[in-house]
Amino acid sequence: MKFTSAISLMFAGTASAFAPSPVAHSRSSSSALFMAENGEVTPLRIGTRGSPLALAQAYETRRRLIENFPELEEDGAIEICVMKTQGDMILDKSLMELGGKGLFTKELDTALLGDEVDICVHSMKDVPTWLPDGTVLPCNLPREDTNDAFITANGEIKSIAELPDNSVIGTASLRRQAQILSQNPTLKCVNFRGNVQTRLRKLDDGVVDATLLAIAGLKRMEMQDCATSVLEWEEMLPAVAQGAIGIQCRSDDERSLKYIDALNCMDTHVCVNCERAFLEALDGNCKTPIAGQARIIDGKIVFRGLIAMPDGSLKYETEATGEIADAVEIGRKAGEELKAQAGEKFFEMMVEMSPQQVLGQITK
Repeated sequence: MKFTSAISLMFAGTASAFAPSPVAHSRSSSSALFMAENGEVTPLRIGTRGSPLALAQAYETRRRLIENFPELEEDGAIEICVMKTQGDMILDKSLMELGGKGLFTKELDTALLGDEVDICVHSMKDVPTWLPDGTVLPCNLPREDTNDAFITANGEIKSIAELPDNSVIGTASLRRQAQILSQNPTLKCVNFRGNVQTRLRKLDDGVVDATLLAIAGLKRMEMQDCATSVLEWEEMLPAVAQGAIGIQCRSDDERSLKYIDALNCMDTHVCVNCERAFLEALDGNCKTPIAGQARIIDGKIVFRGLIAMPDGSLKYETEATGEIADAVEIGRKAGEELKAQAGEKFFEMMVEMSPQQVLGQITK
């Protein structure tokens, strides 16, 4: 089938693609930055989840650190610390049923505050709008394409509009579900969790007729050829911070701050901050379908956002343009505008609805 070979090749290349160069048994460093008082090397410890995508992002961070700071290429200078999060371990429930945001970051936060790691690498769309006291997230790597990929097993149907009535789409995202059902309410969305490879395997096995994934993740794992098409914002507005990688550290860790500040892409950082301000103004949770994207065009920041009912029956949208320096304020005002448009009753319904009422779907 279509995806089996792509997945096999991806896993076959995982060890060589993600693994650092072999570490010698004796570790030495001429850099005082890595010398503890007892003379031993003190590595820069990168915390990450263990999925193929998370590892790809951690090793991309490692590569960029070495490019900017050659001393970090020395044996033992960087250590990748892999850990499992609650979101990784429980796959038979929707994110909303598990409690929503923070499911992929809590364990990393704990390790960071406990001085088990020095920096944490995150997919920014997984990061809550609040950070634990004592931590900061001052760095975003250059952003990938933020759009969603539309994927079907045979590759013949290239858009949501082309799907036959009553088709089944696999997605764990209420944002995607709402926008799909707003286009065709006969379509059925089922909970579809697991890493990228697992989801593609389920599609290949005929569990669903189609699925959607962030094209950014596919590109980072060199699996973009699995996409049937890439959906434009008019058909599927992406999630807040989709396609962005963020790096977090302790707020008083001067060494880590020095390293990750050098990696920051300011255009990405500005856009992500705008989008997260929008999300924060809405007090967004995993019961509320929310999408928001900012771009810098001709020296201005251009923002577009929406909120919707999970069944797609109601949708509120907004657009705004302004000065880059006002990015956070633009995002905040856009969120407040949609909150006013939708009214208190809309958000009360979101809070009152049970996960089963919101999803209204079976779990695959």
